[in-house]
Amino acid sequence: MVKKGEVVARIKSKEYEAKLEAISYQIAAKKNMYEAKKVELLIAKTTLSENVQKANSLIKSQKEQLKEVEKKIASQKALLKQDEKDLHRYKNLYSKNLIQKEVYEKVSLKVKVDALTLKALLEKEVGFKHIIAISKSNLKEAIAAKRKVKPLELELEALKNGIEAMNASKKEIEEMIDEMTLCSPVNGYIVEKIAQKGEVLSPGMVVATIIDPHSLYLKIFVDALNNGKIKLGDRAVIFLDAKPNYPIEAKVVSVAQKAEFTPKEVSVRSDRIQRVFAVKLKPLKIDPLLKLGIPAVGVISLDGKGLPDSLKDIPEL
Repeated sequence: MVKKGEVVARIKSKEYEAKLEAISYQIAAKKNMYEAKKVELLIAKTTLSENVQKANSLIKSQKEQLKEVEKKIASQKALLKQDEKDLHRYKNLYSKNLIQKEVYEKVSLKVKVDALTLKALLEKEVGFKHIIAISKSNLKEAIAAKRKVKPLELELEALKNGIEAMNASKKEIEEMIDEMTLCSPVNGYIVEKIAQKGEVLSPGMVVATIIDPHSLYLKIFVDALNNGKIKLGDRAVIFLDAKPNYPIEAKVVSVAQKAEFTPKEVSVRSDRIQRVFAVKLKPLKIDPLLKLGIPAVGVISLDGKGLPDSLKDIPEL
């Protein structure tokens, strides 16, 4: 006895099993590559974006510092210009002995100090401009590096598509292996085991024969006169030759529309009857006594009554 879905036989294929194992390893490797590339992309997105942001912030800060230096330079230039005017005026006064030498020297020293301060500020301005130029170059490199994110995204998408394609191939192989696991399509029983363990099977070869008890029917033959009286659904009983006193309830499920020559194994009432009609009787419920190919007698009631309880109640054929 087998139930629907129960495994009846398994066909092994080393080729498909090897393919499944190989593609499973390939998928695992691809997944590792995908995860590694995913981390690389995440780092690139985070780091490169931060680099661009930092470079912009640095340039902004440096430009602000440069502006401060430029303001100081402008202020120092104005101060130095005023000092030079004062020096020229004090020089005239000193030449006329209107001021002491000490006063003149202080003004002269102030001009020198302010000139040196201006020179230092100008050098600082040049330094800031150079630093800003370097920062702008770094910004360009950071922006260029950020463009690498798109190729990484495309590479990641390609890996993902590759994994999906390999999964589809794996599924196809698994389905092929599943197809080689033969399960019973019905609740029934195996009547014949054809293929043996270790045997090589070719496509379409039968492994076992399973019978669905619901599909069993008795095929009887009636002459043209009685065939015209039979209709679908008529009550009937079946008597097995081995159990003549055991009626099995049945009904008519098929009546042939064309006559055929009397089969050799069928006995009829008269030798004059050459052509008969096939009628199928199906049991109303499953009976463990019913098997494929066993001989039996079917009796149909044309009025739904008077069905016999024993094969002895039927006249000899």
